[in-house]
Amino acid sequence: MKSLQLKANRREILGKKTRFLRRQGTTPTHLFGHKIESLSLECQTAELAHIVGQAGMTQLIDLSIDNDKQPKKVIIREIQRHSISRQLIHVDFFQIKLTEKMKADIPIVLVGEAPALKEKGRIISHSLTHLGVESLPDKLPPHIEIDLTPLTEMGQSIRVCDIVIDPAVTITTDPERLIVKIAEAAIARVEKEEEEAEAEEEELTAEEAEAKAKAEAEAPSEEAGTA
Repeated sequence: MKSLQLKANRREILGKKTRFLRRQGTTPTHLFGHKIESLSLECQTAELAHIVGQAGMTQLIDLSIDNDKQPKKVIIREIQRHSISRQLIHVDFFQIKLTEKMKADIPIVLVGEAPALKEKGRIISHSLTHLGVESLPDKLPPHIEIDLTPLTEMGQSIRVCDIVIDPAVTITTDPERLIVKIAEAAIARVEKEEEEAEAEEEELTAEEAEAKAKAEAEAPSEEAGTA
C-alpha cells in the first residue's frame, strides 16, 4: 500500500494558545509511539485535511518533520473536530514499525446490487460496518469490499467467514458475525401481518357461520317438541 506524504513542523506553542495557530491556517498535531519521544507538531490545515480524508485511520503516511532526512512512518490515531463546524482541531499520529504486526478496524464497503432487492418490500440489513484485522502495517487495506450480487433470495446473508481476503491479513472478528442480510422491510412486514390477521378473521367467521348452521340443523323443531 502506497504511503501518503505530509509535512510537519515542531511546535512550540502549546495549551490554549494553539487557538491562534488555527486562525492562521495551522492545526496542532502530536506524534507518539512505542519507545520514541513524543513530539508536539503542527501542519498546514488544508494539507492535513486532504490527507485525513484520504488516509482514514489505517493508511500509512510518510510524515516529514522539519529538516529530518527520513520521514517517519505513521498512521492517524485520533482526530478531533469542532462539534458544529467539523473543522480540524487536533490530530494524533502514531509511529509504527514496518516489521511489527498491528491491529486495526477496517471499514466495510458494500458494492454491487443484490438481485433479491428487485422484489418489493425487501431491504439490506447491514449489521457490521467495520472488520477487525491484524497484519503488517503496509498490508492493511484501506477498506474491505463486500459484493452483494450473490444475494438472490429472501433471507440470504453474508457472514465474516464468507470474506475472501489477502492471506497476509488475519481477520480477528468472530467468523459467525453477520455482515448483511436480505430482510423484509418493516412496512411490508406490517402489511403482511395485517393480511394474515384479516384472513384468519375471515376464516373464523366462516367457521362460526358453519357451526351455527350445523347447530340449527341438528336442533329439534318447536312442532316436534309440542307433539
